Amino acid sequence: MDRHYLKRILLSGALALTALHLCAQWDFKTDYFKIRISNRGFITSMKNSTVRPQREFSPANRPSPLMQLYDGVRKIYYEPVKASYKATEQLLTLTYTNGSVARIRIAPKQKYFRLQLLSLSKREGIEAIQWGSYHTSITNLMGEIIGVARDTSAAVNYAIGMLALNDNTLGGQATTVGDAAPFQYIIHTPDTKRFPLPDSLHEGQVFSLGGNGISDVAFYAHKEPWYRILYGDAAQIDNAGRISISYQSRDRSKKREVFFSLIPHMPANIPNHIDVQPLPGVDYIGSSVALWGSPDSTALMDVIRNIVLAEKLPYPTINGKWVKDPAAFVPDAMTAGNLNDSIIAYTSRLGFKAISLYDQGFIRPDRGNGGYIDGKHFERKPIKMTAGNVSHKAFSELAAKKGIIIGRTPITNALAPGTMDASPVPSDSLCYQQKRLLARGISTTDTVIIVDDPRYLEEIASWEGHAASLNMIKIGKELIHYLGVSDKVPYRLLNVKRGYWKTTPASHSAGDTVYKLQVTINYGYDGIIPNMQLQDEIAKYYADLCKINGLAYYDFDGQEFLFNNGHGYYSTKRFFHKMFERAKVLGVPYIRFTGATLSEGSWHYQSIWNVGGGKNLYDADTREWGSTTSQGKDLRDVTYANFFPVGMGGNFPIRKNSTVEQYEHVQAISVGVGTTYSLTLNQKDVEACPQKDAIFSVIRTWEDARAANAFPRWVKTLLSDPAKSWRLEAGAGKNTWTLYQVVNGRKTQPIVLQRAPGY
Repeated sequence: MDRHYLKRILLSGALALTALHLCAQWDFKTDYFKIRISNRGFITSMKNSTVRPQREFSPANRPSPLMQLYDGVRKIYYEPVKASYKATEQLLTLTYTNGSVARIRIAPKQKYFRLQLLSLSKREGIEAIQWGSYHTSITNLMGEIIGVARDTSAAVNYAIGMLALNDNTLGGQATTVGDAAPFQYIIHTPDTKRFPLPDSLHEGQVFSLGGNGISDVAFYAHKEPWYRILYGDAAQIDNAGRISISYQSRDRSKKREVFFSLIPHMPANIPNHIDVQPLPGVDYIGSSVALWGSPDSTALMDVIRNIVLAEKLPYPTINGKWVKDPAAFVPDAMTAGNLNDSIIAYTSRLGFKAISLYDQGFIRPDRGNGGYIDGKHFERKPIKMTAGNVSHKAFSELAAKKGIIIGRTPITNALAPGTMDASPVPSDSLCYQQKRLLARGISTTDTVIIVDDPRYLEEIASWEGHAASLNMIKIGKELIHYLGVSDKVPYRLLNVKRGYWKTTPASHSAGDTVYKLQVTINYGYDGIIPNMQLQDEIAKYYADLCKINGLAYYDFDGQEFLFNNGHGYYSTKRFFHKMFERAKVLGVPYIRFTGATLSEGSWHYQSIWNVGGGKNLYDADTREWGSTTSQGKDLRDVTYANFFPVGMGGNFPIRKNSTVEQYEHVQAISVGVGTTYSLTLNQKDVEACPQKDAIFSVIRTWEDARAANAFPRWVKTLLSDPAKSWRLEAGAGKNTWTLYQVVNGRKTQPIVLQRAPGY
């Protein structure tokens, strides 16, 4: 052989080996973030590309699988073992340990990476896919609702996070039971120097909530800064305090069973077995996420907002501003005493934009009224005024003249007794925990009910509170109450009451279907959970209610009931998607809402989270986040870490002895931390307050400056210190304010604030 020819062969082989080596990994960049994916399909580098040298956030000993597969029967994950990439098609192909092959499009955008699953072969047994977990070295703030790891320190100032780009992609892990993470405490200190862990605790340790599992105030039981309450699992903590982030998507078309409780550590909320309703066509193919990294200080308004707009995610606004914009945070008025002559005027003077008619009690979804809560001709007039009581519609029209919206408190999706879908003629579209067969026919009066299979029928309905009064089955159009089931053949339901909730007892034949219904809790929340299709209609009903009655604000009590069908955050997303979609068709431009919880399912839609109130949330007298419980501290930490306005609940009522100084402090904390609250207004109490007008003026001054985005970051840091006192005064025009620190009753250290461009 010619030695020159042999030399050329050896050289070409060396070049081929070099090419293989060069293709062992691929780099992808945005304006602020750079990642590297190995030829095994793992992210091996995540860098802040805005600094020199670039800061690495991927732990050297913990690479992150770009996407895992989850076998729901065997309860195991499959990781990728091989990857190839076609740059011209932005196509990454992953091969897994079980032989499955996934095709994923990676589209680098200016400020984020768009990842989408295009196809998956050999998908038998694969119940879900999981993006990540993406492991970081960040140990500061864990955003477990939307999936973000944040280092807020001046030295690092960086965040890495994800957002779902479609409804069936959820924050959390594929192993999450019922697609709603357990409500519990985890041990995590946001700062090891300021808050070192006691020797008895370690990072990642899990604890139950406090109380008896029924009183939601008592849940919040730890004021220590290292007890971090959890409202999701889109972010996780390892034993070194490092934060990982995950999103998942599930095949919802298949039948499956979950053993679910949102608070599984408490005897009052032990899990129930739930047959989860299959949803044809709701699959993980097409699942898509945005993966991003950026300076933490600008992440919300620069990157997250960009993703939301570019991907056409929900973008509710108030006064033309995105509700997540801190300059758009604004308290609401909350009525008490049901005397409303001046409530609209008060709200306008305060600069608030919404009135919660909290003293009107609960709205229960009842499609039987067609959305006319005051009658077809608005003949009922529940809102009391001295000159004559008015309907919701008439009151909303008065409020609209001042640019103010009004709203009510519904019990989300609880179908109460006496409503169209519950009784006396129950719908055939109710959610059930278990489905069995009637083993023997029964007459209208029989109380001996024999079923073919006793499994799980001994469980008292719902996972929450296990209210014995709500333990019922449905056969045909009859509801039947029972408690317990015999443990020997024939399997007989015990303590039977026929014709429950005023339904009509009927004869039923052997082989008829017996549905053990999924329900809510008692304490006035009594109701049956709808199945997904009926829940869609309830969501639309709430939009109709707004259009007909002039409402544009909801306080969704019992919001956690959206998890009861076993579809968790997907159920929540679908509910609010349907409501807002219907509202848009009807011409309702905006529905502001708060509720009993906050989840990845509601984050985009939900404007505020003013749950609870009083000294449980923020005590303005002692100047602490919750003087009676840790609720204020817990909810502050959750919301702040997840780029959501912190709530101070229904609070700070204006009373006879209220002072200007109290509200200067409340507003300083509200602006500094980034909070909203619901200001309790009882007309008789307000009128009895000698400082009423001055208090209105103080609050309005702060709210005008906040809406002008006049507080720079460094000033907010000062304001967030509850030990300091402040006074804010408006300048000659509408564009400047002077902020003073008050020391021993004297104004000191003036800071001139100005309206920000674009505000």
